[in-house]
Amino acid sequence: MEWKPDRSAKKAIYKQLAEFIEEGIVNGSFPPDKPLPSERLLAKEFNINRSTVVATYDELESLGLIERNRGSGTTISKDIWGITRKRIPSWNRYVEGGSFLPNLPVTQRIRQKTVEDKLINLASGELSEDLFPLNALREITSTRSFIGSLGYDHPQGYKILRETITKHVKHYRKIDTNSSSILITSGAQQALFLVVQCLLKPGDSIAIEDPSYAYSLPIFKSAGVKPYLLSVDENGINPGDVIELHKKHRIRMLFLNPTFQNPTGTNLSMERRKAILNISSELGIPVIEDDPYSLTSYTGEKVATLKSMDENGNVLYISSLSKIVASGLRIGWIIGPSAVIERLSDAKQQIDFGHSGFTQWIANDFLEAEYFNNHINNLVKQLEKRRDQIVKSLQFYLKDKVEFNVPQGGVHLWCKLKKEVNEVKLLEESIKRGVIFAPGSTMGSKKGFVRFTYAREDEKSIDEGIKRFTQALNNL
Repeated sequence: MEWKPDRSAKKAIYKQLAEFIEEGIVNGSFPPDKPLPSERLLAKEFNINRSTVVATYDELESLGLIERNRGSGTTISKDIWGITRKRIPSWNRYVEGGSFLPNLPVTQRIRQKTVEDKLINLASGELSEDLFPLNALREITSTRSFIGSLGYDHPQGYKILRETITKHVKHYRKIDTNSSSILITSGAQQALFLVVQCLLKPGDSIAIEDPSYAYSLPIFKSAGVKPYLLSVDENGINPGDVIELHKKHRIRMLFLNPTFQNPTGTNLSMERRKAILNISSELGIPVIEDDPYSLTSYTGEKVATLKSMDENGNVLYISSLSKIVASGLRIGWIIGPSAVIERLSDAKQQIDFGHSGFTQWIANDFLEAEYFNNHINNLVKQLEKRRDQIVKSLQFYLKDKVEFNVPQGGVHLWCKLKKEVNEVKLLEESIKRGVIFAPGSTMGSKKGFVRFTYAREDEKSIDEGIKRFTQALNNL
């Protein structure tokens, strides 16, 4: 048998062997009237462990390609080559061969554990349910008449909601726009997906922050674009780095989360905001501004969005209600030039035929009334309490073992560990103790950091979570 396992490949050897045998079944190398080679023979032939061969045959059996019978060995399934000539597809090949890449394994692991297990959740970037404006939303749904459409709506979304967002961003974010320049999306994630898929092509170079939650997103690799990293310091990215990257790689687009950035919590300084906009205009590089947190300033100081400073139409602005109202509403939006919005709305129509009219109606009524302002004022107070608690707990339990800057808004705290540790082991040890966080390497090129999110738990749970994290760290 002319085949050898590729031990340098990322794909497990048992999967490589399974694909080889499957191909042999298809092309007749393994005839249907004879038993397949024994586990012992294959292990010897390819110098691999017998347990690897067992895993290979388990895989093929689960796909219905082979049958294992005591006494007669392993044979090709009769369901494939029998009278009906039925064949079970190799679903694993399809799963692994799709062009849309899966999340990183550690990201999948965090998501799985936060959904399935009752852990103290310092990983998820969403609000806890007690911070949702449930009473206001219940009042809207129970006392107000539904005036939206239950059929397919305008490609850009519910017109009344787009008009309300126009007033909302003018009042709260100093952005001048109109309803024709807004597209309603299923949260900010869909907005990013549409931008990448519709406005970039394979091989294009883009720039993202380092660290950045965007670092862990597979949407860039799935689209075949090349992300280059811009280091973030206490004042955000350095505009000069954008120029240098553009000289080397001809950057086509710049993705920024400039206000209470995820994960560092930092603000891009006003001086740097102006410089970025100047560079964007001089080089013709569009800026994608992701702004989930600008309304959560603990100091009460309003932060100017890049879009509010944009005089030339170079900024595509993305925001949502997910991080400040309720993630389950799935209401986000993109603001940009009409031609771009039309292109993105056409793509969204192909994906889901437009957004739910029911949730758009709820979002519209919530934004339009006093509910929103009252909710934001309360939310900021509660988040500040939780921020103060996590700072206090880190200082008490970890003392000089960590370094961090205190965020002035948002929901994330970026923490540097002075002790060198294996991130995977630290995560697993923490999970065993009932607390979960986001390892720093999932959000950037540097190791030795963790991201704690404090919006998901109350003060008591935050304190207990940091205590358990400390125990896990000390145990390594």
